[in-house]
Amino acid sequence: MTHVFYRHLAETYPVAVRGEGCEIVDRDGRRYLDASGGAAVSCLGHDHPRVIAAIKAQLDALPFAHTGFFTSAPAEALADRLIAAAPAGMDRVYFVSGGSEAVEAALKLARQYHVERGEPQRRHFIARRQSYHGNTLGALAVGGNAWRRRLFEPLLIEVAHVTPCYPYREKRPEESDDAFVDRLVGEIEARIEALGPERVIAFVAEPVVGATLGAVPALPGYFRKIRDLLDRHGILMILDEVMCGMGRTGTLFACEQEGVTPDIVTLAKGLGAGYQPIGAMIVHRRIVEAVREGSGFFQHGHTYMGHPTACAAALAVQEVIAEENLLERVREMGERLRRSLQARFDRHPHVGEIRGRGLFLGMEFVRDRDGKEPFDPALRLHARIKKAAMARGLICYPMGGTIDGRRGDHLLLAPPFIVSQDQIDRIVDRLDGAISDALAGIAADAG
Repeated sequence: MTHVFYRHLAETYPVAVRGEGCEIVDRDGRRYLDASGGAAVSCLGHDHPRVIAAIKAQLDALPFAHTGFFTSAPAEALADRLIAAAPAGMDRVYFVSGGSEAVEAALKLARQYHVERGEPQRRHFIARRQSYHGNTLGALAVGGNAWRRRLFEPLLIEVAHVTPCYPYREKRPEESDDAFVDRLVGEIEARIEALGPERVIAFVAEPVVGATLGAVPALPGYFRKIRDLLDRHGILMILDEVMCGMGRTGTLFACEQEGVTPDIVTLAKGLGAGYQPIGAMIVHRRIVEAVREGSGFFQHGHTYMGHPTACAAALAVQEVIAEENLLERVREMGERLRRSLQARFDRHPHVGEIRGRGLFLGMEFVRDRDGKEPFDPALRLHARIKKAAMARGLICYPMGGTIDGRRGDHLLLAPPFIVSQDQIDRIVDRLDGAISDALAGIAADAG
């Protein structure tokens, strides 16, 4: 009998007791190779001695101090480090406890920025279908994950959702990449005009869409054209790098590869690598100045924001990433993982596409490769793959509803940055077996 409120109340979960590099060990001694970093979180594995030592040292010095009264040395040092690496013009870091909190803070700050500048009529956000920005109500509202939104729809603010940059499903036959990008940007422009340019607060997007679509990067030029469009109307750009940022795609900030500077960027997962709960909102100088010259304070806050122990852990994580040259390793091992997946699955009859950047890769499953027809959602292929993978000692991140919140199945792979070639080989072998097991189960159920 348990009193823990599990994510799925009908499930029985193994009890994790120890972490060793890229593996988690359960109470029965079974070992699980973490090929998804949990949810693209554990970028340094599960037992990095330097990060653990930093946490212990901070606990000895000062576990917690409320930011209504104090700042702390770890928060100041971590903020300095992030700003030094961020796109030019980014100026302040607002530390929270996770990704949903970071997005929620970004939405509120974006609204307050316009009010401080004398434009209180701005009230609309534009985001994309099949995006995911978190589970708090504001983050859920801008998110386009139809399944996650459905139950809470009456509680959500109205948000305009546009077509995602998802070429595998959304690009028309014979349409070039450039024409597809222009069509998507034209759709955003039309939505801005329909809402009234003077009434739009911000455009919100993930540079590489994570959980809901399965590691879908934007096509070249997409974000630059949107940046130009937003600037013409004084609309902010909020980029959600909670999952794809902090080195996951091969650069510290995913937007570096897009050639754009956002007004606000949100971070979490890889920021602290799971060693402590932490997220962050990084803000452009012009927004900071508007608030400073207006009311002088951000009308927001959480008890555990800027938590000294969490900041100490994240600082150690970022130091390790830089000093051990792990961004280069992400690029190298990401390419090796991609090649291994392509060699094994490129001709698989039920793998429609392999995609992503760095150590952030996705696979979309189809019943029919030629027609891209998805499996019947009732079969829950993604859940079968997850269960089969766990049985083989592999942690991956499958999800359903890829196409529209109901149809489609995909999985994410986001192993720790320290993953080895041998572990990549084991990931691909175990994944191959898990997919075969899941498909065999479907065939057996069909009789």
